[in-house]
Amino acid sequence: MDYRKNQLRPPLCHSHLHHIPHSLSSLTMLPSARDMLPYLALWALLLPSTLAAILPQYDPFYTAPAGYEGKAPGTILRSRRVATAYLGLIPDAVQAWQLLYRTTAINGTAISSATTVFKPLNPKADSFVSFHTAYDGSAATGACDPSYNYQLFAPQIDLISSVEFFLLQAYLLEGYIVQSPDYEGPDAAFGAGRLAGMGVLDSMRAIANFKTTLGLTTSTPKIVGYGYSGGAIATGWAASLLSSYAPELNVLGWAQGGTPANLTGTAVFIDGTLFAGFLPQALVGLGADSAYGAQLDPVINRIATAKGKNTLKVAEQICGVENLFTFAFGQIQSTDFQTLGNKVFFEPTIASILEKTVMGVNPDETPKAPVYLFHATNDEIIPYANASTLYSDWCADGASVHFTTVANGGHATTEIIGFVGAFNFVKAAFAGTVAKGCSTETILDDSLDLLALGVSLEPVLVQLLNALAVAGRKDINIKNDITTLNETVGA
Repeated sequence: MDYRKNQLRPPLCHSHLHHIPHSLSSLTMLPSARDMLPYLALWALLLPSTLAAILPQYDPFYTAPAGYEGKAPGTILRSRRVATAYLGLIPDAVQAWQLLYRTTAINGTAISSATTVFKPLNPKADSFVSFHTAYDGSAATGACDPSYNYQLFAPQIDLISSVEFFLLQAYLLEGYIVQSPDYEGPDAAFGAGRLAGMGVLDSMRAIANFKTTLGLTTSTPKIVGYGYSGGAIATGWAASLLSSYAPELNVLGWAQGGTPANLTGTAVFIDGTLFAGFLPQALVGLGADSAYGAQLDPVINRIATAKGKNTLKVAEQICGVENLFTFAFGQIQSTDFQTLGNKVFFEPTIASILEKTVMGVNPDETPKAPVYLFHATNDEIIPYANASTLYSDWCADGASVHFTTVANGGHATTEIIGFVGAFNFVKAAFAGTVAKGCSTETILDDSLDLLALGVSLEPVLVQLLNALAVAGRKDINIKNDITTLNETVGA
């Protein structure tokens, strides 16, 4: 099966090149852009265009070899060395590889996906972090996928991408190998949590199978997973499916924040708001061939208006931030979009699919490894109540969960405010010192202590502090001007 649908779609996710920062000199593990300019100019002259990053739709690396369907989930189908870079232009001073691996669609059939693995200097040889970015992709070209956007000369330039790059760097600076999978699979199945969960678990299997190259000294390395927002969909479902799908993996913990635990709750919450653009791309993702397309597509084709169909067609071509710009204040529950109006989520097929995306409902899917949840009371995109319900449900079913409420954060800023707690949890999970049982705490402060994680990570926290200033307190700058999401940090 080809990794990408055979569609010719223009990549529309990378139209903001004027936001590339002039300097990253305050982040000591990266060379400054000023220092790199002579080299970038030389590369531009010497490298043929064919060596630039190629969209996954056209890159033969992503096409699974014949007969891969008979391989076990997590089997590496091919691998390659890659040069990774911040915003596509400033090289990251680590070794990196990409693996194409076999994973599983919602209906149980074989599909392939890719993961990018970063190896720092002198890494820990018995463990790795699985980092699940909030890439919220719905473009079948692969233009939104982490494996594409991590590559040199393939920038996805926005605030979320730049913030998560620095979070990933923090784990590398701590000495962890880090992998970051394209957990939405071959056709950008955004919102299909069970597929994302299997994609994460199979990427972990692939990393374990790549142990010799990475220098891992065990075939059962210790693993901790992290994800925020869309990345928390993948993290939460990987945690939920671990026992039944990949029980051999040595996962010691999960950190997730801004978790969309109930997609219906999120949809109702943001419909008609500034952030309504997440909804068309979620419908596209849930309707992907590898997700619920066989059931959902006939319904959408029947009920969608001409305007609704055009909106979904656009969503298939662009990435998360641009979807927000395109569909701001749009209304999925309107008869302008579909003929059922505010009854759309009660349509039997749609309701059945959405029910399958709710975390915490099935006791058999309760995480066995400890979980660190964090969420803003004032989250303007993902309802706090749904995260609180997830905490209660998992605890009632015997999970060990620590739930941190961020009292003065918005959706974007809480990933930053909550980072210190999440980072410390990851370290404690690897050390085996996370307390059992359930507990809660509330963070009132909305700032960062630059030395909270030690001197070596101060440069990362400086950049995160800059990102807080860009977003504004409780995301106020984003709410006032959504194009703030086009900004980057590191300048």
